[in-house]
Amino acid sequence: MQLVQRPRRNRRNAQIRALVRETRLGPEHLVLPMFVQEGSALRTPIATMPGQARLSIDLLVDTAREAFELGVPAVALFPALTEDLKDARGTESTNQAGLLPRSVRALKSALPELLVITDVALDPYSSDGHDGVVIDGRIDNDVTLPLLASMAVEQARAGADVVAPSDMMDGRVAAIRRALDEASFTDVLICSYCVKYASGFYGPFRDALESAPRSGDKKTYQMDPGNVRECLREVRLDEAEGADWLMVKPGLPYADVIRFVRENSVLPVAAYHVSGEYSMLKAAAERGFLDYERCLLESLLCLRRAGADMIFTYAAIDAARALAD
Repeated sequence: MQLVQRPRRNRRNAQIRALVRETRLGPEHLVLPMFVQEGSALRTPIATMPGQARLSIDLLVDTAREAFELGVPAVALFPALTEDLKDARGTESTNQAGLLPRSVRALKSALPELLVITDVALDPYSSDGHDGVVIDGRIDNDVTLPLLASMAVEQARAGADVVAPSDMMDGRVAAIRRALDEASFTDVLICSYCVKYASGFYGPFRDALESAPRSGDKKTYQMDPGNVRECLREVRLDEAEGADWLMVKPGLPYADVIRFVRENSVLPVAAYHVSGEYSMLKAAAERGFLDYERCLLESLLCLRRAGADMIFTYAAIDAARALAD
C-alpha cells in the first residue's frame, strides 16, 4: 500500500505548531522609531501616521519606558526641528544643547539599559531637505562627509549607543568610524542604512519631520528600486569601512533584497518597516478592510523570515502587546 504523506499532522494543534515553527518573532527583535520635538507634555499627532505623534522629551521618555517594559530593547530617534534652526549646512546637528542630544541624555538617564540609536543625516537639519549639502543644485558627497562625521561624534558624546547613517553618501561609514575612534568612542556601533531605496513609501515620515526635499529628489544617492545586484556593492563597501549592522529600507516591498543581503553578509541585518507600510495597515484597518493586529504580526514575521535580525517599526509597542497576549 502506498503511504499517504500528511504534512497536516505538523499543524494539528497549537502546541505542535509552536514546536516546529521555523521563524520566531518577539519584542526583542524590534526597534521603536520615535519623533521628538521641543516643549513639555506636548504630543502632536501625525495626520498621515495614525497613532503616531511628535513627542516632547518628557513624553518621549514615558513612551520609551512603556516599550522597554514590554521587552522592546531599543529606540531610534528623529528630531523634528523648527524651520529657524535649519540651514544649508545643518549646523544644528552638532549642537550639544540641541534637541537630539538632550533627548539622548534624558533617555539614558531614565533608562540606562535602553539601547538608543540616533539618525545621522542632514535632512532633519537642512533648509534644503536633502541628506547631503546642496551646492549649485547638486548634492555634494565629499563636502557632506565631515559634517556627518562630526554629527555622529556629538551623538556619541550625548550617550548614543548606535549611530545610524541614513544619508547614502559614499564613504560615510569610513568617515564616521574614523571620527568616532579618534574621539575615543570605539564602542559605539554603526548601523549603516546600507541598502536604502529611493522609495515612495517614505511620505508619512517626511510629513512627520517636515523634511521633504525643497527641490529635486533623492534618486542620485538612494538606490534604484529596480536593482538588487547593486546592493552587494554597497554591502561590501560598508563591511570594509567598519559597519556593525546593515539596514535594508523599506521592508516588505524589498523582502527579496533582505534575503539577498542576509545570504551575502555575516553582519546583523536590520529591516525598516517604514512609515508608508505602517500607515497602509492603519488606514486599511480603520476602514474595516483587514485585522490590524493580525496583519501587523504577519508583516513583521515576513521580515524576520526574509532574514532580518531586527526590525525598526513604528508599531513596536502594538506588536509587543499583541505578542504578550
